[in-house]
Amino acid sequence: MRLPWMRTSSPARRGLPSTERGWSIETLVLVTVGLLVALANGPFWQSALAERSWGAPATWRFVATSAVLLVVLQAVPVLLLATRRSVRPLLAVLILCSAVALHMMQRYGVVLDPSMLRNAMRTDVREAAELFNPGLIMSLAVALALGVALWWLPLRQASWPQAIRRRLLTLVVLVALAVAALLLGFQDLSSTMRNNKGLRYQITPANVLYSASRVAAVDVKTARAEKLPPPAIERVAAAGRKPQLLVVVVGETARAMNFSLNGYARETNPVLARWPVINFPYTTACGTSTEVSLPCMWSARGRADYDEELIRRSESLPQLLHRAGLRVVWLDNQSGCKGLCGGIDSRDLSTGTDPKLCPDGRCFDEVLLQGLAQVLAEAPDSPPRDTVVFLHQMGNHGPAYFKRYPPAFRRFTPECTKNELRECSQQEIVNAYDNAIAYTDHLLGEALSFLQQRQGQFDVGLIYASDHGESLGEKGLYLHGMPRAIAPREQLAVPMLWWFGGEGASGWNGLDANCLRQRARAPASH
Repeated sequence: MRLPWMRTSSPARRGLPSTERGWSIETLVLVTVGLLVALANGPFWQSALAERSWGAPATWRFVATSAVLLVVLQAVPVLLLATRRSVRPLLAVLILCSAVALHMMQRYGVVLDPSMLRNAMRTDVREAAELFNPGLIMSLAVALALGVALWWLPLRQASWPQAIRRRLLTLVVLVALAVAALLLGFQDLSSTMRNNKGLRYQITPANVLYSASRVAAVDVKTARAEKLPPPAIERVAAAGRKPQLLVVVVGETARAMNFSLNGYARETNPVLARWPVINFPYTTACGTSTEVSLPCMWSARGRADYDEELIRRSESLPQLLHRAGLRVVWLDNQSGCKGLCGGIDSRDLSTGTDPKLCPDGRCFDEVLLQGLAQVLAEAPDSPPRDTVVFLHQMGNHGPAYFKRYPPAFRRFTPECTKNELRECSQQEIVNAYDNAIAYTDHLLGEALSFLQQRQGQFDVGLIYASDHGESLGEKGLYLHGMPRAIAPREQLAVPMLWWFGGEGASGWNGLDANCLRQRARAPASH
């Protein structure tokens, strides 16, 4: 019995007309998806089979049933969309997505869930360029070559009735195979997926397509939804006091365990150690990526009642402060405020031309201090209003940690000077990462000195908190962005510290620093 997608072995010898020669659409889709399941899903198979014995029959049953389900679940949507004109572009996109996804998962140990895809889609060109390395270029070249090769394969022609019958019969057979595979291996497969929730986001190319569609759906829904009306504010200025100046440093990719203030063996915070900062050593991030953490940490909802759509529709803390009558300025040395600074004074400082601070088109974070000085020099109000200035760092953004600090901060050597982290030893990676932490320590010390010099004019304060942490090779993971439910501590434990212009009643209109220090010993969160 010959199934409808099976190609005749020798159409020319059988005397078939030229319209029946070549590949059927069904054959091309199934062969392509089957090869992707077998060759582009190494991280999935490695994770799923990590604790299984190849000598056990249950292992082979799991592989067979999983392979059938993966092929069916990814081939059926393509078959529902594929025509003679669309099948090649559709398969080319699948091949390209699979190549990029496989490279990212193998090189950095990430999983491509919606938050990771959102983070990737919102990055700027310069950040994306740092991910380009010979491995990624080779993967793209192979994918493009295979995509082009699809156009050289002849497709069989058939009348509409024949094509519809063949497609329907193929779909019926695939569904039947999927049902049989589920009946045979459901208990094993469902148990594996429950115990390892990240597996579903290692299935390529379904992970990319599903996550991208989720991101697009949320963005469209948020764009169409009305902005939630903010509550009314009646602000009463306090008489007889100095205006307040608060600098909020939004850190990037700094993890708590590499701060010597938190007990790290290396002295990465020699400057901050000399200041009476209030350190929060047990702080947990709202998410593991900037796209999640930044909106969450400046929202009224936070993590306990996390609702991405509602957070993006709601007023952020910078917008609230602006509406309350404070002067609010967002200074950015990264890839934007992620929607937090709409309607307020926001400035991109990442494209500066200072040859010392911006030597290769990407500025070091000290450019933010220049921006802070400029903000205060403008003095639009007399007398000055209460002012909040947000400084959004480039911080420890990877994988090019060595580009985040000037040469003078090469304290821990040898450091990794490559974008391809797997070409460096873990110690070299940590050295570069710690150098970037030490540069942030310098930046914060300079910011504190700047504020201290203005205590005669303002009641000054500073808050620093990183948005998320980073994996540096622990358990084979690099960078960040793991789903929060399974994210390691390295990606969730972040540094946070406060400073309010002095101790006791002298700081911030009587704010009790001693009380804050006691509270800082307890667990905290964004």
